[in-house]
Amino acid sequence: MATDLFCALDNLKRYKIGQITQLWCLSKLLFITKVATYSTLFITIVLLNAACQSQPQNSQTKSATSSYQVKTTNNRGQKLERLNIAMIPSQDSPEQTRKRQKLADYLGTTLGIPVNFQVTKDYDQSVDLLVKGKVEMAFLSGFTYVKARQRNPQVEPILAPIEKGTDQPWYKSVIVVNATSKINTIKDLKGHNFSFVNPSSTSGYLVPSAYLKTIGINPKQDFTAIQFAGSHNKNVNALKSGKVKAITINQPTYLNAVKEGKLPANKYKLIWESDPIPNAPIVISSQLPSKLKTSLQKAFIDAPKNLIAVSGAKSDGYTLVQDEDYEPIRKLQKFLGLATD
Repeated sequence: MATDLFCALDNLKRYKIGQITQLWCLSKLLFITKVATYSTLFITIVLLNAACQSQPQNSQTKSATSSYQVKTTNNRGQKLERLNIAMIPSQDSPEQTRKRQKLADYLGTTLGIPVNFQVTKDYDQSVDLLVKGKVEMAFLSGFTYVKARQRNPQVEPILAPIEKGTDQPWYKSVIVVNATSKINTIKDLKGHNFSFVNPSSTSGYLVPSAYLKTIGINPKQDFTAIQFAGSHNKNVNALKSGKVKAITINQPTYLNAVKEGKLPANKYKLIWESDPIPNAPIVISSQLPSKLKTSLQKAFIDAPKNLIAVSGAKSDGYTLVQDEDYEPIRKLQKFLGLATD
């Protein structure tokens, strides 16, 4: 029963077999797969033109001029001069900076308007910018999306990445320890220091915290110290430097760290991995017109694969998502008694 609760009360396991709606651009064709997760839930999909060709250019050099009218507080249309996108600091590296710029250039050319990415100082700032209308779009975690939706019911998730290797829109959380620490199981974590990513991180806080609770571990009481590194790769550095004996990060970051030699298997070991977690969504403001929403979905689905993995994970495309996909996250939030705003 505890395991079912950790798996987001019978909903999270559904991600092992499919998603509500998946769109892939493969072999220059657009395939649509629909899988209902609730008996009364149906989705109407607006078919997008099947075109999988785009040439990235500088975002300020537009291949065509487009005009999008955004809604204002007085419901009057106002021309959108630039698409502002916030991104949570889940990863922080020069490589990710280059990837963001390439994606900004591609979107600017495809949409016909300049695009600007802003990596926020922390997870909650991305939420603030989106719900207050200071950006039109945001790359959020599942948990930060849930928080944004609770503050502004009009924000909407439109896409999530498909993980390379699983071909599914989910990922996992893991706990990694120093191999010399004599920590072999989760319960062995008691009496040691531990590092989370951020209190608003899904895989770096929410999911592992829920599991720890189900097995009777209270981090504040059972760990000698707790810290928050701020991002997944900073958490890797915290473990590597010896500041902490154990960390939680997302599985893609762990696999990359092993591959790059940052966490070699002879010095660090994985002692736990979660069940699948709904992948981090791209979320838009309610002010955006439906025309731009559709254009954004098409742009991401049609994008070359080397452009879209801006969050650090290996992505194999994008799938459409909706609010109901993140109900498991809400249930974990409630289980832990975390604030809803």
